[in-house]
Amino acid sequence: MSRLIVLDTETTGLEPSHGHRIIEIGCVELINRRLTGNNYHQYLQPDREIDEGALQVHGISNDFLKDKPRFEVIVDDLLTYLKGAELVIHNAPFDVGFLDHELRLVDKSLGAINDICTVTDTLVMARKMHPGQKNNLDALCKRYEVNTKRELHGALLDAEILSEVYLRMTGGQVGLALDSDQVAANDKDAMKVTRLSADRKPLPVITASAEEQAAHEAILEKMGESCVWTASAVEEPA
Repeated sequence: MSRLIVLDTETTGLEPSHGHRIIEIGCVELINRRLTGNNYHQYLQPDREIDEGALQVHGISNDFLKDKPRFEVIVDDLLTYLKGAELVIHNAPFDVGFLDHELRLVDKSLGAINDICTVTDTLVMARKMHPGQKNNLDALCKRYEVNTKRELHGALLDAEILSEVYLRMTGGQVGLALDSDQVAANDKDAMKVTRLSADRKPLPVITASAEEQAAHEAILEKMGESCVWTASAVEEPA
């Protein structure tokens, strides 16, 4: 079972080394590339003022957070939720740096996020797939045609958006799940061998239209140079 957690945070400012804190955590769970609905979302009391620049980004005020729990109250539930998952984060050093800082403030023996999870940085992925282009989340949404309407950032909203971007970056979402009876029936049918008659008529060959070929090439271009179906990605025979 592959369990991914797409994670995002909002903070009081840019640098934990300057005493800035996490004020919102949003997580979206995917199992075998399917959204499960088992998400995690929490606002936090930071015990400090929010920088004006950060407030303009996410719109979360100190007044809104005054009755929210502190990180030490929710840390056990958060770590239980994250344990063993692969975290998918855009610009991971920022969010992981803040999470590690919060863990150290609670108890240094808790270790670091990388001790309980693996981390995939979609910004690093995007820079390899689309070198020389803008690769922030908004640019990726436009490139992969992910609809997003937002005036302000939010941790859970951005995690939901990133989950869709990630699925498109890595080949799209797989088909709908089948229940166990359907899977068993399909596996049983797959074991049957049907012999074809020697005098059967040739199967018709239907070629793609020019419009279909153009649409196919457009999709390959969006996937970048790393796409295995592009000519540049095919190794020449020795």
